[in-house]
Amino acid sequence: MIDAHVHIIVRELTREKAPAEAWRPKVVWEAGRQVVELDDRRITSAVHEFVDIDTILAAEGAAGVQRVLLSPWVTLLRYDATAEEGLRISRIQNAALSTLAQRYPDRIKTLGTVPLQEPALAASELEALMGLPGVTGVEVAASVRGAPLGDDRFRPFWEIAESTGALVFVHPTTRGFDVSALNDYYLWNTIGNPLETTIAAAHLVMAGVMERHLRLKVLLAHAGGALLSLRGRLRYAHSFQPQARSRLRETTDESLRRFYFDTVTHDAAVLRNVVEFAGPDHVLMGSDYPFDMGAERPMEIVRALELPVRDEAAILGGNAARLLGWEG
Repeated sequence: MIDAHVHIIVRELTREKAPAEAWRPKVVWEAGRQVVELDDRRITSAVHEFVDIDTILAAEGAAGVQRVLLSPWVTLLRYDATAEEGLRISRIQNAALSTLAQRYPDRIKTLGTVPLQEPALAASELEALMGLPGVTGVEVAASVRGAPLGDDRFRPFWEIAESTGALVFVHPTTRGFDVSALNDYYLWNTIGNPLETTIAAAHLVMAGVMERHLRLKVLLAHAGGALLSLRGRLRYAHSFQPQARSRLRETTDESLRRFYFDTVTHDAAVLRNVVEFAGPDHVLMGSDYPFDMGAERPMEIVRALELPVRDEAAILGGNAARLLGWEG
């Protein structure tokens, strides 16, 4: 069992390590509830341990998971900072993540972060990042200062991601839209987050990024959001509309099938649709730990599909092991 969607705030990045740096998160437990203090906000959606790796591994083990792919909390990718500051913050996180992977080589692989607000610098840093022990790729937000991931400015990054074999995990920014309705009923999370991933992935397809980089490995959070539900509209527009056909030469479905999808759907029927379209070799089990919208026991939704044994095993861990170079 490999959980491919697990977040952590590395201790080296917390405010206790540098109290004068106000951007750093302060993580405390109050009356049995974890609170993350960040930018004058008190965030309580991380309902499980966010910092201590031994507690995190124990919680994953209790859920039946033996191995985890750790990625940063997307809020701490800090694309809002200067490129130089973003690089410094990235390197703090990446070194700490590599240390954790080296401490628990049989249980942990990690995804680092790069300052994507400066694509050329990010590309160079990704190349260095992939040389760190236990680091197998990079997490990126679904947009960078409002720019979609298929924008031409990010070409250097995608070229290096392909050439190094990095797994690129696309994750929503958590507050990507200025739409008033999303402020109600927790819709910024339930709808806004997966919608942001949907737009990012669709842009990568229609801009020709997935076609241009055939060996690129891109994992979409939350099963790609509504991406596959909208595949018919993408396909139809591409069949006749000049703007939709301006970059992409292959069919939209061909590009869509190059993505990898996690299993965070909370709905077996939705997940079955993902597996049937993408294929069982392109789906990875994930929980979105430690958040309240995560799956407490992610393997159960996979087993509810009653897939052939080989396909189930691939989703529960085999695919992640292959992508991450985790044998045995």
